[in-house]
Amino acid sequence: MRINVIGHKYNYEMEKLMRIFMPNDKIETGFFNEECEITTRLDDKITVKANFSDFKKELSAPLCGDNEMQMGRLVYSLMSEYTAFNPKWGVLTGVRPTKLLISTEKRLGVEDAHIYFSNALLVTEEKYKLAKRVADCEEKIINLSTPSSFSLYISIPFCPSRCSYCSFVSHSVENEKAKALITDYVRYLIEEIKHLANLAKKYMLRLETIYIGGGTPTILEADMLSDIIKSIIENFDISTCREFTVEAGRPDTITREKLQSIYSLGVDRISINPQTFSDEVLEKIGRKHKSQDIIDAYELARNIGFDNINMDLIAGLPGDSPEGFMASLDKAYDLSPENITVHTLALKRSSKFNTEGDFKITAENAKKADVMLDYTSAKLDGLYHPYYMYRQSKSAGNLENVGWCKEGKESLYNIYMMEECHTIFAAGAGAVTKLKAPSGDMIERIFNFKYPFEYISDFDELIRRKSRINEFLDANTIGGLQNV
Repeated sequence: MRINVIGHKYNYEMEKLMRIFMPNDKIETGFFNEECEITTRLDDKITVKANFSDFKKELSAPLCGDNEMQMGRLVYSLMSEYTAFNPKWGVLTGVRPTKLLISTEKRLGVEDAHIYFSNALLVTEEKYKLAKRVADCEEKIINLSTPSSFSLYISIPFCPSRCSYCSFVSHSVENEKAKALITDYVRYLIEEIKHLANLAKKYMLRLETIYIGGGTPTILEADMLSDIIKSIIENFDISTCREFTVEAGRPDTITREKLQSIYSLGVDRISINPQTFSDEVLEKIGRKHKSQDIIDAYELARNIGFDNINMDLIAGLPGDSPEGFMASLDKAYDLSPENITVHTLALKRSSKFNTEGDFKITAENAKKADVMLDYTSAKLDGLYHPYYMYRQSKSAGNLENVGWCKEGKESLYNIYMMEECHTIFAAGAGAVTKLKAPSGDMIERIFNFKYPFEYISDFDELIRRKSRINEFLDANTIGGLQNV
């Protein structure tokens, strides 16, 4: 599908908006001589014209203070009529709606921010209220962060197998070449951890949270996982650390030895992620375990002593139904983990479902995902409350991912990472360090090499890149003593 762009530079914004309505289509923007499906024009007025074979219509509006937003509303109106789909998040395409709400409230006040979300962004009252609840919860956690605070993320980009919906940079150990990289990868990862720890000490930074994610960290043998955690404990000052999470993730990687090891080293939060409790759906998405394995792993973690466990579910999986998802959510609810995170399926470019064409996002499964999220809110609200939220492009119905938790069990790292309120040091392949200035919204990113082989072979170059951390911290003086 092509979008004609005449007299303005809102190419990227119009493409993102159109992707809500056409998630499976290749979308091109630019100036085309021939008639396109959508033409957007800015001259003495704002004009949007639809030119589909079965739908032709033109809308216009006078120039205003925010021509981009007005153009977006016209595109939204035409596409809603054409597709009979009214996205609940309106023209809002960003990943972090709560971050936008918080900043808008600071700028306009609570009442006018509500009006802005409703009238300018066309966000439904249902979604505004959800964003407001999450934002109010997040602000309490954000206020715990200081100018010298930072969090630590460790990437373990290996999995027992690759899920069909997955687009993360992770390697399946079913591939022997990938499996052979693990020993060297861990060795270099520990070196990077030491390097980052030296920077934290030099600038007297305060470590708030630690998150070991992936991939599937528990794909590592118990001794390797312990070595990584010990290197963190030995090199960083963890006396101020409020939360230490390890994604156990896949139950087929969990053993008593691994859980006992990380528990004894002070890990106080883990994830055991079902995605679904349907064996049929698990098979369809490429999981190698059964739903009973999830329950067994959860009970093992409880017996060892873990009292802060997250479980992920995905709404809109292929082969699932609203009734099937409801049964999965009911099962998770009955197990009573401290966190339940419900994601909406998003089909990324590199996922197997997308590359092999096995599954497409359609209006029908978008409606099903919406029903699943409505049930989630009805089921969880009370014992749990929504505490963080983000959205992904190409998700079913342009819907959201929400973390629900019991009182006092918010994942601090999830909030700090999503709301970008302090620096995140990140180690490992595919990891991205985010440097946050203590005042203002400036974020600078330092990207590690994506793949384990590159990470190992070009490790010296990676460390050279990290010298930018020194330059940034020197320029922005976010160290502890410098803010006393």
